[in-house]
Amino acid sequence: MNFFGHTFLLRYFYSAVADYLSRDLPYRLSPDDVYLTLGCNQAAEITIEVLARPGANILLPRPGYPDIEAYAIFNKLEIRQFDLLPERGWEVDLDTIEAMSDENTVAMVIINPGNPSGCVYTYNHLNKIAETARKLGIVVIADEVYGHLVYGSNPFVPMSLFATIVPVITLGSVSKRWMIPGWGLGWLVTCDPSGLLRKDEIAESINKLLVYSPFPPTLIQGAIPQILEKTTQDFFSKTINILRKNLEICYDKLKEIPCIIIPQKPEGAFFAMVKLNLLLLEDIEDDMEFCLKLAKEESLIILPGVTVGLKNWLRMTFAVEYSSLEDGLGRLKSFCQRHAKKYTLTGSTAVDQQIHVEH
Repeated sequence: MNFFGHTFLLRYFYSAVADYLSRDLPYRLSPDDVYLTLGCNQAAEITIEVLARPGANILLPRPGYPDIEAYAIFNKLEIRQFDLLPERGWEVDLDTIEAMSDENTVAMVIINPGNPSGCVYTYNHLNKIAETARKLGIVVIADEVYGHLVYGSNPFVPMSLFATIVPVITLGSVSKRWMIPGWGLGWLVTCDPSGLLRKDEIAESINKLLVYSPFPPTLIQGAIPQILEKTTQDFFSKTINILRKNLEICYDKLKEIPCIIIPQKPEGAFFAMVKLNLLLLEDIEDDMEFCLKLAKEESLIILPGVTVGLKNWLRMTFAVEYSSLEDGLGRLKSFCQRHAKKYTLTGSTAVDQQIHVEH
């Protein structure tokens, strides 16, 4: 194939992604806004490398996705973490955003639907995020790799819907919604109707950097138009129903374990963040020790919350086979019962202690 034929095919692939994402928008994305990457991770890596400069900082959510933090550290960006508020559905603490931002802040990252929080942000909250970013003069990087994987009352709303307010760089891939994680095909999309990213030469920098970066396999690229255009709603509905069923049993079984507190039922993605009540456990000092002993005693792996920014929390997934999930939750319950603190006090002292911790 000659150069012109190859260029035509690439534009065809980019058009497929642009058309797919434009379905949710009041404006149309151009193929020139789309960059194909080796999965969503490379999209995040490229974005952060392009925005990095000496003395700059970036705002990342806590809890968050560790790989994004690693890319920022590698590119010598100062990391400033803002809290997600579990009591408010893991919404962004916008007051903290304004307080920690300065003239060297280049971007803020949001993950929606949330990994690891399981949140799904409302239109109003995303609008407030956009207005805050516009006020601060920063770009919003929207990791939407779990886009449309929602189970509650809040629909998925793309951050690019607010690109007329603030420039948005959307990250995504086929790995989650289409359940093909090994294919390694993602995208980085500049959602910027006002053209600010092109004026600042961000788009040009992305192009230059991608020339020297690994590219998605050509065969996988060739499948993209069919995947995005021909996948039926029936496939998506079956996937959501399976995950919703898993979520319900996970949520119900976790509520039966006294030492685990669930501040917010997950509404999207594959994960739940739950808090450990260590006062109800003996011989366990923190989330790391909890997870290490759980792995040793029950051959069950759960991620300690400290690895995603929240000490003495746990990040759990319900995206496993139903029977395996039931078995794992049973092992977790047995472990917690075995390590439960044996109170010798009479009356309501133990109960009072638990209530005090939860409030």
